[in-house]
Amino acid sequence: MKKVFSVDTDFINSRFDKWFKKKVCNIPQSLIEKNLRKGNIKVNYKKTLSNYRLQKNDQVFVRNFNFISKKIDKKYEKYKATKKELSSLSNLIIENNENFVVINKPAGIAVQSGTKSRRNILDILNRRSEFEGAKPYAVHRIDKETTGILVVAKNRKYAQLFTSLFRIRKIYKTYLGIALGQFLKKKGTLTDEIFYYEGEKKIKTKAITNFTVIDSNGNYSLLKLNPITGRKHQLRKQLLMHGHPILGDSKYNILENIPKKKNTLMLHAFKVNFSINDQKYSYTAKLPSAFENTLKKKYLKIF
Repeated sequence: MKKVFSVDTDFINSRFDKWFKKKVCNIPQSLIEKNLRKGNIKVNYKKTLSNYRLQKNDQVFVRNFNFISKKIDKKYEKYKATKKELSSLSNLIIENNENFVVINKPAGIAVQSGTKSRRNILDILNRRSEFEGAKPYAVHRIDKETTGILVVAKNRKYAQLFTSLFRIRKIYKTYLGIALGQFLKKKGTLTDEIFYYEGEKKIKTKAITNFTVIDSNGNYSLLKLNPITGRKHQLRKQLLMHGHPILGDSKYNILENIPKKKNTLMLHAFKVNFSINDQKYSYTAKLPSAFENTLKKKYLKIF
């Protein structure tokens, strides 16, 4: 059996393995790697690697391959946003143009659907007028409980562009966080080794964050945080490691018994800066009322 597939223009510069799972067969990564090594899968009659970036007019040749997928056949059902959710998002849109939107994400909502939460920003945006004739693409992560700047692309071209800019660290993000305790220095750099898991495998990676203390009263500190690397839960993990967990963080904290009352995470993606084709973009997200109220209660000043 031999099949030939042509690559759509929408997938130019996409990773080969991601394209294969989406357009040919959603099989385990190990099976893709095995068949690439054996030459059962080739691009333009040549052996290639799973991370190969697809180009215009590429053709994929597949032979001696059993197209049986282990994926669940149940169709993914998008989250159905309420009229109130669709309407309230209007007040959170900071920028809207033909290629992307920037929103001020509220707390308690995931960027995309997951096993623990179906309610998500992408499905809500998909029903908004800003995305009529377009599709929302998530180009970076922001925790469910974190508020603030979220950039969402409207097409694959800009999704790939933003992903590349994040990868080469040309998008600069500024967070504001309220942390426990007082810092010895007014500014500095946190460099740590943090861990995450891929299945049962423990992965070690480096995390780097620049910080500036905006205000402090001895018990609490308001911080400006600029992550250099983009690790999962990076800011929350690093601040805990240095003895200054972020207020309201029920996962990364120094308490043995977490209160049953759910607190709001005091971490806000405040600003983002980047350039595209020599044009500079800069956006800021207004602080949520919960953050402002906490500043007042802790006697902290932002500016």
